[in-house]
Amino acid sequence: MRTAIKLVIALGTVVVLTVGGFAAYIAWSFAQSSIDTVGKVDFDRPLVIPPLAESTVDPSGVRTFDLTMQAGESDLGRGAPTPTWGFNGSFLGPTLRATRGEQVRVNVTSRLGETSTVHWHGMHLPASMDGGPRQPIQPGGRWSPHWTIDQPAATLWYHPHPHGETAKHVYRGLAGMFLLDDANDVALPKTYGVDDFPIMVQDKAFDGNQLDESHGLFQSTGILGDTVLVNGTPGAFLQATTERVRLRVLNGSNARVYRFHFDDNRRYAVVASDGGLLPRPVLTDELLLSPGERAEIVVDVRPGDRTVLQSAPPTGDGNRFTGGSDRLDILELRGATTLAPSPPLPSELAPAPDLADDVIGATRSISLSGTRTNFGKMDMGRVDIVSTLDTTESWTVTNADGQVHNFHIHDVQFQVIRYAGGPPPAVLAGWKDTVLIPNGASVELRMRFTDFADTQSPYMFHCHLLRHEDEGLMGQFVVARPGETADRIEVSDHADHGAGAAAEKRTTRHTH
Repeated sequence: MRTAIKLVIALGTVVVLTVGGFAAYIAWSFAQSSIDTVGKVDFDRPLVIPPLAESTVDPSGVRTFDLTMQAGESDLGRGAPTPTWGFNGSFLGPTLRATRGEQVRVNVTSRLGETSTVHWHGMHLPASMDGGPRQPIQPGGRWSPHWTIDQPAATLWYHPHPHGETAKHVYRGLAGMFLLDDANDVALPKTYGVDDFPIMVQDKAFDGNQLDESHGLFQSTGILGDTVLVNGTPGAFLQATTERVRLRVLNGSNARVYRFHFDDNRRYAVVASDGGLLPRPVLTDELLLSPGERAEIVVDVRPGDRTVLQSAPPTGDGNRFTGGSDRLDILELRGATTLAPSPPLPSELAPAPDLADDVIGATRSISLSGTRTNFGKMDMGRVDIVSTLDTTESWTVTNADGQVHNFHIHDVQFQVIRYAGGPPPAVLAGWKDTVLIPNGASVELRMRFTDFADTQSPYMFHCHLLRHEDEGLMGQFVVARPGETADRIEVSDHADHGAGAAAEKRTTRHTH
């Protein structure tokens, strides 16, 4: 009897300790989850400007770039080198630049020990050249996509997209800018590295000098780091030498949403979004960007200026586990003693998107919830949507579970028609390929499918919070000619790494 009583007491003690320990862990996690670096960053390193990638032009006019994916070590301010990955170097990659109408080829070689891909985020191009999970690059392999640039001037970027492994590959440093020019560019600052700067913002967590790739039990969005790198530079400052600077801001983070503002609350002009210039400048003192989104801003600078680009709590819900209460110092902008003159800001920039009055060929509803869309978890052998070439479609995309979600579609730029029940804000009045969807809300998007049809090569649509994407919050669509159906999508072992789906041939039939 005494033994039984002792056993009961012992078990009860274990339960109490376990419950108490778990409660303590929750309390600790809650206390640790809020990040505030405002006023705590020493801006002591000049901003690194990624070099413009070298290229060659052959007699037929094809501009060719060479990129090598490789591992290395980088100084990320941790006192000892940090193991990282990069393109043509140890961390991040060079800026590719091409002009509308040019034919381009990119020779991508992998010296990594893992299969990866390179996706041209925001680019209009054939699905077989897109660099999604269906175009893997094996260790030691090479891939040479080629296409013609046929879209407005814009700030795009490139990054890996291997199925189930995207978050890890981007987090380790595989990312770079891809700038598109147009002969009809308006008079904005445009001298790269002088008055026109790439600003790739990424947050990192560290364990000593190592990148910490873990995330908390309650951090469903993925890794939220307490160190912000700009172009890979910790504690970066930018020395401006002109009266105005153009900052091409990319949220290159895995999971963090930023609400950018300056510490002196100065207003600045947003002149472009994902797909290119806005119809006209939008004056504001804050800008919300979710992972994958880009915006170009023009900032007035005064001689001797010192102002800090910061991020305020982004989502308004105060959720510590999604970064909703975080405050961050990002980049210090300094004005030189003497500044070169800059052209006045144009009042008109580019034609507005023109799809609102198009005949709608199909209406789609897509919901984002947990780790799946309404079509189910991502399945490499399943085609979720068949769109018809040369038609305009309306997609209503809903954040159905109240988590942080955004939406990215490959190949096309879309027009935001309705946003959370109302007209889109002015900063969303241009072409977009990625958009944040508020908790429980919907957005109505219109896009037109042109130029490329291939029922055997799907494009992707997905949440661009990379952990969500990796865990299955992604789908596939193909563009077909009138009357075609997507009958069979082949999945090979090397194309389906990292997600556990069966590598087989499946038959999926759709009608338009």
